[in-house]
Amino acid sequence: MSNIAKNNLINLLFIIVIFLFDRLTKIYILNLSENGIEVDFYIFSFLNIYLVWNKGVGFGLLSFDGQLFYNMISFIIVLIVLYLIYLFFYESGAKKYFISSIIGGALGNLFDRFTYLAVPDFIDLHYIDFHWFIFNVADIFITLGLICLIFAELLSKDQNKKNYEKQI
Repeated sequence: MSNIAKNNLINLLFIIVIFLFDRLTKIYILNLSENGIEVDFYIFSFLNIYLVWNKGVGFGLLSFDGQLFYNMISFIIVLIVLYLIYLFFYESGAKKYFISSIIGGALGNLFDRFTYLAVPDFIDLHYIDFHWFIFNVADIFITLGLICLIFAELLSKDQNKKNYEKQI
C-alpha cells in the first residue's frame, strides 16, 4: 500500500471516529430525554448539559422556522462538504487532518439534519449569567478544524512570502 493510500485511510478513520463520537454523545443525550430524564443538569459551575434542537447552522446561527430556508441551508452544507471532500484528496500533511476534522463533524450534523430535521445541541458553556452558544461534539471538531486550517493557511502564505523574498 502506498504512503498516499495509507494517509488517506488514516484520515478516513479519523473522520469515522469523529462521526461516531458525535453520534454516541447525541444518542446518549437523546436517550436520556426519551427516558423522561430532564436534560438540564450541571457538570461544573461553567458547564451544563441542556438539550435544544437547532435548525440553523453551527451554534444555532441562522435558525429560522421556514422549511424552505432550512432546505437551502442543508443544500449549502452538502455543497460545502462535497468541496471539502474534493480538498481532502488534494491536501497533505496537517491540513488534511484539519479538513478531515471538519468533514467528520459536518457529516455528524448532516446526519441529524436529515434524520431529525434538526441538530441536537446540548453543551452549554457559561460564566455567571453569560451563556455561549449551545453546541455539540460535531461543532467542536468543525470549529477546531476551521481555526487550525486558517492558521495553517496563514503560516503557509507567510512561508511562501519569505521564500519568494529570498529568491529576489
